[in-house]
Amino acid sequence: MSNSSGIVIRRAGAVPAAVLIPMRFVWRYGGTHVSLSGSFNGWTQLLPMSRVEGLPSVVQVITSLPPGFHQYKFCVDGEWKHDEHQPHTTIPVLGIVNTVLLAMQPNNTDGLNLNPNNPTRATNMDEDGDDNQASQQMVRIPGRTLTYTNPRTSESDLQVSRRRVSEFLSSKTAYELLPHSSKVVALDVDLPVKQALHILHKEGVYVAPLCDSRIGQFVGVLSASDFILMLKELGNRGSNLTEEQLDTHTIAAWKEGKAYLNNRINGHGRALLRPLIHAGPHDNLKDIALKILQNNIATVPIIHSSPEDSFPELLHVTSLSGILRLMQQPICEISVGTWGPKIGESNRRPLAMLTPNASLGSALNLLLQAQVSSLPIVDANDSLLELYCRSDITALAKVNAYAHINLNAISIQQALQLGHDSFSSFEQRSQRCQMCLRTDSLHSVMERLAKPGVRRIVVVEAGSKRVEGIVSLGDIFRFFLLV
Repeated sequence: MSNSSGIVIRRAGAVPAAVLIPMRFVWRYGGTHVSLSGSFNGWTQLLPMSRVEGLPSVVQVITSLPPGFHQYKFCVDGEWKHDEHQPHTTIPVLGIVNTVLLAMQPNNTDGLNLNPNNPTRATNMDEDGDDNQASQQMVRIPGRTLTYTNPRTSESDLQVSRRRVSEFLSSKTAYELLPHSSKVVALDVDLPVKQALHILHKEGVYVAPLCDSRIGQFVGVLSASDFILMLKELGNRGSNLTEEQLDTHTIAAWKEGKAYLNNRINGHGRALLRPLIHAGPHDNLKDIALKILQNNIATVPIIHSSPEDSFPELLHVTSLSGILRLMQQPICEISVGTWGPKIGESNRRPLAMLTPNASLGSALNLLLQAQVSSLPIVDANDSLLELYCRSDITALAKVNAYAHINLNAISIQQALQLGHDSFSSFEQRSQRCQMCLRTDSLHSVMERLAKPGVRRIVVVEAGSKRVEGIVSLGDIFRFFLLV
């Protein structure tokens, strides 16, 4: 059923109404007046939360809930908020809400732990699998045990995942790490080290490749570790390096002295300078990551060399975080998902979309012709209203509707309403129409797609909700598996 605001209220089914489970909700982030509301009270009541003794920024409330799936939000000084550190999802009308799954298994043990300094937490997870596949937390009440299941990945699955990630990194090159516009800093080896320190501080970098203009090559890097060693040498009484000498002591001289300090000398007593570890723009990311790990270094300069150029070109300085940042790139910059044409762009196939008044027959035909699993339902401005999925056709089984329905006489809106009436829970409906922005990262999109029940995410324009693209689970796997 639904309340006057159109928010669906879930009623517990297949569980006796007398079974209620005490559940502690905690808000840890301050506020003068904090209340709790959720699907368990139809979003119509605000439950005042009280402060935890000795923790002025923490408030709590205990309320009894039926087993099942619940959503909730906190009202903090009149503003609705969710806890980003707890499971959450996005639903129509309410936006981002927290989620909790209370599952029940028969058991004869007694007792309920409600330690105020260690509030009970639950996760929104499916409960498939046995004890070998999942780690479980149990909270016991008289006659029953509540089980919170955290899926555990098997070793074989981990090996497959590692291989896939390795293949993915091998398929990507350093060129894809290059920012559209950035500043790279390189230092000449004849520069005094004190001046070099001031340059790095001024430019806001902690490492810079070193170039030797006499031979036309990059020969090393100057990093924060070099300055740490310099400070140690200045503090040693027997050191030949003085603070005054830093004004004239060149980087080249320091690197040579550092080699002597580390006992890196050849048979003739000359310093052995450490060769520069670098990569080219077409080197794959797996090899670059291995260079960083195997050589115990923090960064790798990306250098382009060409026979036509008298001096190699420094393109970028990357690190492990830079490689990992590939996952944080906006999805609009990664070839993943299906995208519609931009305004004025005519060489891209338009997205398959329909309006609510289109017939169900036209929707079924388009699903088959476009070979897609869902269709965005949009208004006259292409703003997202709903999704019609292939699986929605099963709603026609309700009261044998398929036997007497005219596909061209019923609209998509009517068909969706028939399907909505057949849903048994609010969370099933809320998972249907997940949205993101084109600027959201691949990582954040993957996190949403990993939630139970989510199969696709519609990319919309901020504000207008105009549909720009769709990213599905299949799109993500095709991206990583290179198919």
